[in-house]
Amino acid sequence: MKWEENVRRVVPYTPGEQPKKAGIIKLNTNENPYPPAPGVAKAAAGLSAEKFRLYPEFPEQTELAKALAARYHIGTDRLFIGVGSDDVLSMAFLTFFHSDRPVFFPDITYSFYDVWADVYRIPYERKALDADFRICPADYCQPNGGVVFPNPNAPTGVRMPLDKVEEIAAANRDVVVIVDEAYIDFGGTSALPLIDKYDNLLVVQTFSKSRSMAGMRIGYAMGQPALIRYLNDVKYSVNSYTMNTAALELGAAAMQDEAYFEACCKKIMATRARAEERLSGLGFVFQKSSANFIFASHKTMPAREIFERLKENDIYVRWWDKERIDNYLRITIGTDEQMEALYRALDEICG
Repeated sequence: MKWEENVRRVVPYTPGEQPKKAGIIKLNTNENPYPPAPGVAKAAAGLSAEKFRLYPEFPEQTELAKALAARYHIGTDRLFIGVGSDDVLSMAFLTFFHSDRPVFFPDITYSFYDVWADVYRIPYERKALDADFRICPADYCQPNGGVVFPNPNAPTGVRMPLDKVEEIAAANRDVVVIVDEAYIDFGGTSALPLIDKYDNLLVVQTFSKSRSMAGMRIGYAMGQPALIRYLNDVKYSVNSYTMNTAALELGAAAMQDEAYFEACCKKIMATRARAEERLSGLGFVFQKSSANFIFASHKTMPAREIFERLKENDIYVRWWDKERIDNYLRITIGTDEQMEALYRALDEICG
């Protein structure tokens, strides 16, 4: 068909399976196994349907923005709020990566990065992680059009020390450096303190993991006011009302219970520590994770076979048919009960 000659074609991001079957154990999309803070359910019950006929407030003027600003001790002019960190990152790509030089990101990383680059026609170059799945800062100290990387990295879970993050930011003062901190609350050190020193640094976080609100789609970026203004200029030229009223109100409610948030993160980290011991005993090898998942390879059994056999047992983990990682499984940390069921299945499969 003639019109297809003008279609923008890209290979889309492939999310983890979302099976509808009842009773499965779902450890494939890094969702939090615990519910949001109790105040979220209370706020949801109190939502007025009357509000839904009106456009929502602009995000930077909301109680959510005020709560985030108070939590991180920054002004609301240093906050950009979007529909999950995917929306925030997409807007950041569109806003800041507008150069003939390639954007740098790791070869093993969040697989949305090359999708956005292709959609927006941004040149990019993948930088290889080392044999231990670590980023080599020297690789990012060459001329480029921007830098983006997760810390901790996904899907590996490996954390980069803050001094190495700063090394990359300092070497790239003429471009924007984006640190994607979707998993930072599970054992990492945020780069947020560096935004006062580096006007080119944008730190992105999300409610989807540690706040147990993946279904609400709330993400945010923090940086100096000039970065935030540029992001808003682009956002409001595309869609002024990207955040819905329910998400803004329930997100604000989630921020009111820090004790619950901290306890939930500690519970997941404790389960992760036990999982490392149990998986090691079952013949798996892996780098130490600072995320809510473990990226593991079995010493003798192919990852794809384990993946398929776990599915037969109604246990879903993540596997990619990709170079360098096709013999690894990414296993989300579930409840202790879910993890025990996983260990029993793995003992039967790999024993």
